[in-house]
Amino acid sequence: MPYEIVFDIETQNTFADVNNDFKKLLISCVSIYRSDTDSYHSFEEKELGQLWPILEKCDRLIGFNSGHFDIPVLNNYYSGDLSKFPHLDIMDSVKEALGIRLKLADIAAATLDNVTKSADGLQAIRWWKEGKIEEIKKYCEQDVRVTKELYDFGLANNQLFYKSFKGEVLPFAVNFKPPATVAQAINYTLPF
Repeated sequence: MPYEIVFDIETQNTFADVNNDFKKLLISCVSIYRSDTDSYHSFEEKELGQLWPILEKCDRLIGFNSGHFDIPVLNNYYSGDLSKFPHLDIMDSVKEALGIRLKLADIAAATLDNVTKSADGLQAIRWWKEGKIEEIKKYCEQDVRVTKELYDFGLANNQLFYKSFKGEVLPFAVNFKPPATVAQAINYTLPF
């Protein structure tokens, strides 16, 4: 069984705060689900050094809009290049299947029973400003749970669901199976 990491990040600031410059976005929290230990963990910005060895040993990273947001922001902190890691962005699979981008909360509401997001990224930034780090961690871990549940459902059923403009719940095909390659022991992207 492959060793996969489902992950999400929260930031201390917004694109508007930094004139749409990814390099200036600061991380407040990264939460992960580890398939090797069946466990969830959260890391504050000051703890990211503990996260890198975990990510470097995984067979695949899994996220939602992670290729366009989470990985570029994390790369501001990482010495290597996380975009070179084996990766599944569920948002990309949705866009490929439907031709549109949908919110994680909307797909989860149409696909999963009783699994929902607990807040939004702007609330997490307000919590950061209020010093409520534990609230951010709980929220970020819940987003990881939702992403993991969507991934598990899509992997098992080769489909997810969304609600049309008319309110109909409709299926769409996805393929979340890992590539049939030999798992690597470590992702070598550090500049040596």
